[in-house]
Amino acid sequence: RLGNEYLFQMQAEKNIEVMKGYGIKKIVTACPHCYQTLKHEYPQFGGDFEVYHHSEFIAELLKEGKLSIPKGTGEVITYHDSCYLGRYNGLYQPPREILGRIPEATVVEIERNRERGFCCGGGGGHMWLEETTGRRISELRLEQVMATKAQTIATACPYCLQMFDDAIRAKAAEESLKVMDIAELVEKLQS
Repeated sequence: RLGNEYLFQMQAEKNIEVMKGYGIKKIVTACPHCYQTLKHEYPQFGGDFEVYHHSEFIAELLKEGKLSIPKGTGEVITYHDSCYLGRYNGLYQPPREILGRIPEATVVEIERNRERGFCCGGGGGHMWLEETTGRRISELRLEQVMATKAQTIATACPYCLQMFDDAIRAKAAEESLKVMDIAELVEKLQS
């Protein structure tokens, strides 16, 4: 963890007070880091909310028939497991269930995935550090992605999205590869 623990506790307590004041019972987050904090750290300060990651929410809507993916894509898509969503919280299936429902898509796995997944470099504060020697972690992970021949990297974390976007530009791969959050991908295929 990075940062001032006392300030975190003060902010958490204030956030909990505000959310309880509005009668909030359920929270859906698009960020695995926020998911981790709200689900596992806020309870020690009285924040007992039902917390869902948006991949769980979207997968459930698809399963219940309340949402569909009518438009297909002929693309090859790979999914990158974010550290906090996957290894910290064991949420590997919901994003894959979503991708599995995309018509005409070929979903391929990166060599290191799920429990053996490789960090994009965004966790632990790396996205704010300028690495001075060797190659950036995000570029190493991008090389693993590129080995799959995927045209789209799907992720469920805004930090991963930013790290891959930067790595794609650094490798000058914008013409052959893009990164999208799974929610963006689902939205894009709605019309």
